[in-house]
Amino acid sequence: MLQRERGSLLNNYRIFEADGFLEDLEDILGKRWEHVYVKIKTYIYPQLSQQPYFGKNIKKLKAYSPETWRYRLGDLRLFYQIDSKGKIVIMAAAYLRKDSYR
Repeated sequence: MLQRERGSLLNNYRIFEADGFLEDLEDILGKRWEHVYVKIKTYIYPQLSQQPYFGKNIKKLKAYSPETWRYRLGDLRLFYQIDSKGKIVIMAAAYLRKDSYR
């Protein structure tokens, strides 16, 4: 189930967060999660809404199904899928770098 939509410009991708995305942030970051979430909304979501496929901190993961991308934010990794037909980015999960690829 998806919650919270971010961005609504016609030519941009809309950002949705999977149910567990915010829970992941809170579990990883504790009380700091709200501060980091403000940065995500302010800096990362605008970038992903304009160009979710390419960027300095964006990488498409190999051999993942469904196709998955990751955004690097310090030691934090944000994983997302893209629905190109619906112009939607789904923020699926967040992990610390050391736990990301297990």
